[in-house]
Amino acid sequence: MERVVESILLISALSSALIVFFIVLFMLKEGFPALMLGKDFFLGMEWKPSHDKFGILPTVISTLIVGVGALAISAAIGVPAAIYLAEFSPPFLRNVLKACVEMLVGVPSVVLGFFGLMVVVVFIRDFFGGGGGGGGGGECILAAWFILAIMTLPHVVSISEDAIQAVPRSLREASLALGATHWQTVREVVLPNARSGILASLILGMGNAIGETMAVLMVVGNPNIPSVPTSVFDAARVLTSTIVLEIPYAMWGSTHQHALFALGIVLFAIVAFLNIITTAIVRREVRKKSV
Repeated sequence: MERVVESILLISALSSALIVFFIVLFMLKEGFPALMLGKDFFLGMEWKPSHDKFGILPTVISTLIVGVGALAISAAIGVPAAIYLAEFSPPFLRNVLKACVEMLVGVPSVVLGFFGLMVVVVFIRDFFGGGGGGGGGGECILAAWFILAIMTLPHVVSISEDAIQAVPRSLREASLALGATHWQTVREVVLPNARSGILASLILGMGNAIGETMAVLMVVGNPNIPSVPTSVFDAARVLTSTIVLEIPYAMWGSTHQHALFALGIVLFAIVAFLNIITTAIVRREVRKKSV
């Protein structure tokens, strides 16, 4: 009976890996013809399916700009919030604030996108004169930054706070015993020791921002012809929104359809790379603490 249970658990453990393997295999099979375009695909500056031009460089650049900008806003708010919750907040207030932050994870992305469309986009249109580059009434990179920052904030705050609280209490006590203030202890002792965990939370948040679809689709503008944005008020095309917008009318078996699957492969590769970096940082920290 024990061997049967072990076999069932092994199959359950392998099932996730097998599902990911077959998904990646299917994507590679469908996207391979577009990947074989080589330089014209990866470095091309024009995405015009009607003219058989499938250059993804502007879309990739726009995706990275949107992800990095959202991460910068999230880090500017999330890391100080994590420091306050872990080091300065009274226990009752910490429980309330952390619960409120973690509730953001449960908000559907379409709801955040609708909030961005009705509030953030309208605010940008009224106070900054609307989006440029085809964005029209405020749908632009700046709006996408704010919405994605809200979505990544729970990851940054929760993981950063856990990393700060994981710093041994003995280090804090030693610093205070030497005459350092609480803030000096946090700045010179706690944060350097929690640096790897905080960095891992930022990289994980970056992967979450790049892979988001519905919310960014609703606020980023999506011009008909992708181009490299030159302003935060420009509309942009990111990898996820391009796939969602064009897959309904892409003819099955055409180069257009293969190119959209190739976009999915590129997106998967970027997010996988960020996850690998996060895992490497966490493992290095674990090894460092075990020595």
